[in-house]
Amino acid sequence: MRTRLLIPPLLLLTACSGCRTGIPQRGAPDCILVEDDFGPQASAPLTVDVVAEGLEVPWGIAWLPGGDALVTERPGRVRLLRGFALQPTPVATVAIGDSAEGGLLGIAAHPDFANNRQFYLYVTHEEGGETKNRVERWVLSEDHASATFERVIFGGIEAATYHNGGRLRFGPDGMLYVGTGDARDPDRAQDVNVPEGKLLRLTPEGDIPSDNPFPGKPAFLLGVRNTQGFDWKDADTLYFTDHGPSGERLRRGHDEVNVARKGDNLGWPTIYRCESGEGLVTPSLTWETASPPGGAAIYTGDAIPEWKGSLLIGSLGSRHLHRVAFSPENPSQVAQHEVYLRDTYGRLRETLMGPDGHLYVTTSNCDGRGDCTARKDLLLRVRR
Repeated sequence: MRTRLLIPPLLLLTACSGCRTGIPQRGAPDCILVEDDFGPQASAPLTVDVVAEGLEVPWGIAWLPGGDALVTERPGRVRLLRGFALQPTPVATVAIGDSAEGGLLGIAAHPDFANNRQFYLYVTHEEGGETKNRVERWVLSEDHASATFERVIFGGIEAATYHNGGRLRFGPDGMLYVGTGDARDPDRAQDVNVPEGKLLRLTPEGDIPSDNPFPGKPAFLLGVRNTQGFDWKDADTLYFTDHGPSGERLRRGHDEVNVARKGDNLGWPTIYRCESGEGLVTPSLTWETASPPGGAAIYTGDAIPEWKGSLLIGSLGSRHLHRVAFSPENPSQVAQHEVYLRDTYGRLRETLMGPDGHLYVTTSNCDGRGDCTARKDLLLRVRR
């Protein structure tokens, strides 16, 4: 495994309609490029518990007050976990559109779920003969056994066979953050007037907050290719993962870990790898070989003290859990990164902290790209 710490080269950037571009510059933040393999093998001891099985491409998890959890399955089912036992009857069945990587994707519970029982879904659906993505709001029954569709809070997000994004998270500000993909049209990521290739920020009602960085626009971050994972270091700083290209414009690999703030432009498709440009965020960590990253969560528990404050990332193609620790002196610089669970549980998708202070990870082995056994996909708890 070889890595390089790069100061990105000077690039020639070109302007385009609807894009935020600038004059090329040198001296972007340090960027680690892993040239082969994915990182050093980790040494911290772990225990992994299989806490639920029998899932089919679990994409997102929403923890509920009282200990229950809702899990989305990409074919279109919302499942209930009660005491980590998967209930046999779906809470809801959602009609989905035809898209290989689309379907029923992200889920998030309303911050005031205890009072309103509202939750949100990111859904690929058919609309007027076209396939689109949208964010829907549902209401869970009092006994958590069923749910009712309430309304679409944000729609019209272009869908494609690949690059649909789909992650939903409520931020520390109480706003709903929506990760979208570029729908296989890279230039959309630089156009502030369209929702594709962005991190969107909405109110719980689906309105555009008055303090968004681009007035009247839902965009919070630009230049995204296909994110499935992000989490907050603090109220103003996001750790943000993105998929690298798979042939577009003769580019491949180079999935990213970024440190981003309000209004940042992560550069796709103007830059990738460890490249830089004025007004564009250079990744902190990128891998030459495609990983690509699933969910991402900052470890806030105490069970594994070595992990405190680190970003934990599930990976799909590379089939491991990745830990990234950032420098306390330079918050955008990676101080250490390492590989766990290599080729142990297969493809790893959702990664998030649980209410008990442990890390939870779902497998994605039944998505047509992994080894789907009789146990189907799993929910894992990672502890000391």
